[in-house]
Amino acid sequence: MVVRVSLPAMPRSSLTFIAVVMLLCALAGCSREPQLSPLADDAVILAFGDSLTYGTGAGAELSYPAVLEQLSGRRVINAGVPGEETAAGLERLAATLEEHQPQLLLLCLGGNDMLRKRDTAEIMRNLEEMVAISRAQGVPVVLLGVPRPAIFGLDSAPLYYELAERLQLPLEAEAIPDVLGDNALKSDPIHPNAAGYRLIAEGIYRKLRASGAL
Repeated sequence: MVVRVSLPAMPRSSLTFIAVVMLLCALAGCSREPQLSPLADDAVILAFGDSLTYGTGAGAELSYPAVLEQLSGRRVINAGVPGEETAAGLERLAATLEEHQPQLLLLCLGGNDMLRKRDTAEIMRNLEEMVAISRAQGVPVVLLGVPRPAIFGLDSAPLYYELAERLQLPLEAEAIPDVLGDNALKSDPIHPNAAGYRLIAEGIYRKLRASGAL
């Protein structure tokens, strides 16, 4: 004999509430920030990249690494080389890490590759190798995303999101596109001015706090 037990139907409002809660939980799980170890007060941060790191358009003293040093209270080395592509960055990264012995790497390369229409797979391969080199030396990495040329202000190129997800990297993907999409924050068509670099530094600072580094 089978006994059938009828459960009272749940009100539609309750079902909606449960669905919303489950969705929020799922989103929270997907957007969990990869965490970093806290940086000591005397830690060194290496900002590695191209002209956006060097400070072209404002000068090294007003670059995002200089402003980030003030915000973070940590020494930030500016290792930006204007015009550099990921292949050249890959060649010099190991020696630069060895020279400065940082506790954190900020990696911002790929814009010049996209400007010169390099293959996306090659750009990603070079960036991934740089992450591997840094991690092999015990240096965690924060990836900085940049937009594709000619569509400034929209979003960082998809390759940065893909790499960050696959390699479990903290990704700052908003600051640079936001600045490059606002002519009032640029010194020329592709470089920020001093105000723009400050906003980039502030965005990176918030990312470092969210990831636990600061």
